[in-house]
Amino acid sequence: MANFIHVPDEAPLVPKIDVTVDENDYRSGALQLMKDLRPSWKPSEIKMKFFTDGITNKLLGCYVGGVMQDVVLVRIYGNKTELLVDRENEVKSFRVLHAHRCAPRLYCTFNNGLCYEFLQGTALEPEHIRSQSVYRLIARQLAKYHAIHAHNGWVPRSDLWLKMDKYFTLISKCFKEPEQNDRLNVDVPGPQALRKELLWLQQSLSVLGSPVVLCHNDLLCKNIIYNQREGSVKFIDYEYAGYNYQAFDIGNHFNEFAGLNEVDYSHYPDRAFQLQWLRSYLEAYKEHKGCEGVVTDREVERLFVQVNKFALASHFFWGLWALIQAKFSTINFDFLGYAVLRFNQYFKMKPEVSALSLPE
Repeated sequence: MANFIHVPDEAPLVPKIDVTVDENDYRSGALQLMKDLRPSWKPSEIKMKFFTDGITNKLLGCYVGGVMQDVVLVRIYGNKTELLVDRENEVKSFRVLHAHRCAPRLYCTFNNGLCYEFLQGTALEPEHIRSQSVYRLIARQLAKYHAIHAHNGWVPRSDLWLKMDKYFTLISKCFKEPEQNDRLNVDVPGPQALRKELLWLQQSLSVLGSPVVLCHNDLLCKNIIYNQREGSVKFIDYEYAGYNYQAFDIGNHFNEFAGLNEVDYSHYPDRAFQLQWLRSYLEAYKEHKGCEGVVTDREVERLFVQVNKFALASHFFWGLWALIQAKFSTINFDFLGYAVLRFNQYFKMKPEVSALSLPE
């Protein structure tokens, strides 16, 4: 989340192509991009497929032939998402992660989006990410992210609180549609109550000692690509990537066990599962950082407490985000309803999580 990400010198430069792709009439703009990126492709033979899983942007796959082998992904930024996403930071994160073999290749940026390499594999569902073979891969891959030392001598700082403060100023006090307005006033806590909670979160969580590392920050199921043949996972979509608290990234992932389209927080992982997941993560994190010694029960317990407390911050973050999207997004998704779900779960979790204390 911080803006001082250092891109390694060996990372390839990313060209900027002066093209704007209309999200409603996308073919002509996409063909202009392919003229630069895949000049050997005949325009009449280029096929295009829309991917409908995302709720921030629109994603299009361009390819030729009967099999989706060499696919160029064209991501068209959602309306007003520059209010939520630092696009320059996203490109830096993309390049850093690619340099460390954690991300596909970024081909170019264009006026309202970017093009990148398609990863072969399956985008996961909530039921997949709790299976033993897959969750260990996810834990180890996230540890690899967190161990990347990309700040070129800087001491990294999280700007989670600044980011949420900014989001807070962007949320709507009212909507045009009376029905949405009623839902906002009845189902969402008022600005004063939300401001009070944000202050409490900052005071409570910033003293937990969670290290600041390079995070994905949006590790929902569909952002995890599982290649069964290779026995590997890769993460995609780095819009929110950047420096943040280690425990936020993990807590945010645990919240995503609930799913997105049919959210069910009873699927939030229980303590026994979390302890196994966190041990796998810490083993890999120590390996990548070059630290010797076995992972102790106390280290696992400490991370467990940090993660579950930061899971609260994740609910709050995406609740604010959803309120902003409810105002600006052109994507067909009930953002206001999603905000209500996240804030409700925040207040439901808060008493139990507040009672957790770090081991002596």
